[in-house]
Amino acid sequence: MSVLPASGLIERAEYVRTVRPQLPASAFAPATSRLALIPIFLGVVVMATLAVALHWVPWFVVPALAVVIGVGFACLTFIGHEAVHGAIVRGRATRLLVGWIGFLPFVVSPRLWAGWHDRVHHANANLLDDPDMYPTLAEYKSSRVIRFVVNAFSMGVGRWRGGLSLVLGFTVQSAHQLVMSRQRGFLTETGFRLAVGETLLGVAVWTTVAILVGPLAFLFVFVIPLLIANAIVMSFILTNHSLSPRVEINDPLVSGLSVTAPRWIERLTLQFGYHVEHHMFPAMSSRHAGKVRTLLRKHWPERYQSMPLSTALHQLHHTARVYKDAITLVDPRTGREYPTLLPG
Repeated sequence: MSVLPASGLIERAEYVRTVRPQLPASAFAPATSRLALIPIFLGVVVMATLAVALHWVPWFVVPALAVVIGVGFACLTFIGHEAVHGAIVRGRATRLLVGWIGFLPFVVSPRLWAGWHDRVHHANANLLDDPDMYPTLAEYKSSRVIRFVVNAFSMGVGRWRGGLSLVLGFTVQSAHQLVMSRQRGFLTETGFRLAVGETLLGVAVWTTVAILVGPLAFLFVFVIPLLIANAIVMSFILTNHSLSPRVEINDPLVSGLSVTAPRWIERLTLQFGYHVEHHMFPAMSSRHAGKVRTLLRKHWPERYQSMPLSTALHQLHHTARVYKDAITLVDPRTGREYPTLLPG
């Protein structure tokens, strides 16, 4: 059985029919006030960059500023994610503009993100057509490339080099999805050309920064911060679905996991960890995720799944990333099996 059959699942639309009428109309309005976060985070990144490039601080403070810039990069990315979904602004051109700014640290085209993530992933989370799914055992055995990626880079079973999935994952995955976007149907030919243009514009921005600040400063104002931002973003992306089973229909309470963190971290990351709630209402700002969470727990307490982010990362590191079947993860090298998360 490669996927959990529909007979044991609930279609997303059924959840929505129950929950939506119990939410206030204001929850579905764009959270335009979040636009104010962009100049705040950009200001932090720019000031820290200037402090490093112009030697405003002693050398031993520079690594700390690299961390600050990395956190700023990640926060901008969470804003970009919410904006492209239409949760901050509604107009398509404005969504793409805000999304381009938000995804600038990773030079990800918002047009690509809208096709890959918003349209395809959200409709197929942990289904056969999900572009973000880890492979089945059959796929692992049939592809040398998949075997190399899983064995060399994926987190799991105490494999510490799997940490590369955290510090490089979003950068590598985004580049791969752009290359594959036409073949996988994420983008039309015209959309692909525009996405490449948006990507190259981002590359031009960071190339200019590198020329202006010099190679050593660029290491601390972009390269190291990008690794930090990758780690932050991927900590949420990997835990949101990679511990869950493969499914036949779009059931967010089975195919996804919400992760919690200290309140200050949740605020800083725009509550991105409330991922089951996000899949329920993708165009809703995550500032209302708590209301959705309360209703999901009220109506489906035995199905809703959530755990602390630290616990989810621990489980990710101590399980496998290849699906033997819908509910079993397996390490092909040792044969050890691990159950996926299931309601209850």
